[in-house]
Amino acid sequence: MIITDVRHGGSSVLIGAEGKLDENAGAVLQKALDDVSADARDLVLDLHGVVAMDACGLLHLLDLHRRAECLGLRVLAIGWQAQPQQLMAQVAGIPGPGSSTGERYGVAGFRRLIEQRAQRAQDANCVARPCST
Repeated sequence: MIITDVRHGGSSVLIGAEGKLDENAGAVLQKALDDVSADARDLVLDLHGVVAMDACGLLHLLDLHRRAECLGLRVLAIGWQAQPQQLMAQVAGIPGPGSSTGERYGVAGFRRLIEQRAQRAQDANCVARPCST
């Protein structure tokens, strides 16, 4: 289960997340984005507290990022922990432990790549149990 904390500071908003990003994260992340004020310009996603993430959680995170950009927000994800980075590396097909996927996440092309591959992995592994929103 994921828990979020939304903090406002000037034109910036910090969404802190804690727990596991999984199939149940969609509604919680949507609520956090709904709490962002219209005058916000920057959104920082603090992932220090996210200790685990599966393909559904990754898709929910990518969806949050895309929706925030559609609202005109600049998005920065910080505090990537080991398991979420390993999952992104695995999904992207990047071998080795030092893949720096947290830094690559900021590149739109990398996000598109992992979104496509995470969706394929999700479709293959969870046909009977789709990600909930």
